[in-house]
Amino acid sequence: MNVLNQILIFGLLGLGVLQACQEDELPNYSPPEAAEVGVDFYLTTPDQSNLVSLQENMVFPLTENNNFTIAVNENEVYQSMDGFGFCLTGGSALVINGMSSSARSGLLNEVFGSQEGELASSYLRISIGASDLDTSVFTYNDLSSGQTDPNLTQFSIDPDRANLIPVLKEILMIQPELKILATPWTAPSWMKTNGSSIGGELQPQYYDTYAQYFVRYIQAMQAEGIRIDAITVQNEPENPFNNPSMLMTAAQQVDFVGNHLGPAFAGAGIDTKIIAFDHNPDNTGYPIAVLNDPTANSYIDGSAFHLYAGQIDNLSLVHNAHPDKNIYFTEQWVQAPGNFEEDIRWHFRELVIGATRNWSKTVLEWNLAANPNNGPFTPGGCTECLGAVTIDGNNVSRNPAYYIIAQASRFIPPGSQRIASNDVNDLPNVAFKTPEGKVVVIVLNNSDSQRTFNINSSQEPITTSLPAGAAGTFVWQ
Repeated sequence: MNVLNQILIFGLLGLGVLQACQEDELPNYSPPEAAEVGVDFYLTTPDQSNLVSLQENMVFPLTENNNFTIAVNENEVYQSMDGFGFCLTGGSALVINGMSSSARSGLLNEVFGSQEGELASSYLRISIGASDLDTSVFTYNDLSSGQTDPNLTQFSIDPDRANLIPVLKEILMIQPELKILATPWTAPSWMKTNGSSIGGELQPQYYDTYAQYFVRYIQAMQAEGIRIDAITVQNEPENPFNNPSMLMTAAQQVDFVGNHLGPAFAGAGIDTKIIAFDHNPDNTGYPIAVLNDPTANSYIDGSAFHLYAGQIDNLSLVHNAHPDKNIYFTEQWVQAPGNFEEDIRWHFRELVIGATRNWSKTVLEWNLAANPNNGPFTPGGCTECLGAVTIDGNNVSRNPAYYIIAQASRFIPPGSQRIASNDVNDLPNVAFKTPEGKVVVIVLNNSDSQRTFNINSSQEPITTSLPAGAAGTFVWQ
């Protein structure tokens, strides 16, 4: 037997002995990638090949490595969530209500239902009177030029009965616990300094009348079986250019809320929350000034924000100034025609992750539904606001905002609490614990290459990866 044959034989024998030892000593051995983990992973990718899609063989038990680790701390608890959802404008309601009953029911169940694959949206913003995404401008007390109605004898919510109220009722049949936020774009023109639906300010002589306008609205909607959980005092009070719109300074909001609206709600026994500001965090001085006033502060639940200017981190400045008051994120558009890759990266980073990491109890996308021309909209209203869905007859196209909300709303029900997790620029993330005790972590790969990383949850540490620009939701069952 030559030396080469001896080496070959002994090598084969050794391999057999090793295999026998492994089989005897480790009968249940399997490599890490084959091990089962109690974590579900839902993925959305920029190329849309995955859209909140459940992944298989993408999550592994954590072994020692040099990857970045997201450390989740369930003992460090922040705000309780009210929910994720959309803005239901009058225009949205019109295009939804124009569908066949079966198509409409299918869409509303898809957006608000809580069955497998449905979005379970839990928060909705509507307008008090018209927003700029209505067919025309209206309030609930429109008069001919030169007329006034300080006793609101002609007040009526009839303009909402054609579309908004029927759609809301159908939604509430699906999701009875839905929270609704209502916002005015303008007061009736006869109450304003310029007599116009665009710009102008509320005349002080009508502060009490306008406070009663809110009371009448909440009572009228309640009579329809629609509870208004909260109102913001004025949409974008520093924007006089929209149609409709109205200016309101911080000092005016202090006076209106503290001396008129708050007392009117108290006198009528209304427990609807009053939320200040509802504009961009480039001017945190506005909501802080309103909350600094002790009288107004006593009636106000918190402050609301959009992000068309400023930095999302500024929400924490307002929280830190008044930590006993809540923060809400109530509107952000996607510009038509939409860019899926850019839109999901920005909205996940700034809103789903950024707003909630900065104390927001809600994340709402603007606007739920539009027609193929991004309408309807008022003269001077937004012509490039892409709906979360585009409705053409009974045909529905799902756009970036739909999947942005779906990535969170399906997994983070109301009452979930944000919990601590460490952050890094390439892998921004946010973590929650649900009322059922599940841990949910949303992670964005904010880089231009695939990233492998760890999530160190006490329930089960894992290793996983995300493609460039993708978002993942990880749920510990």
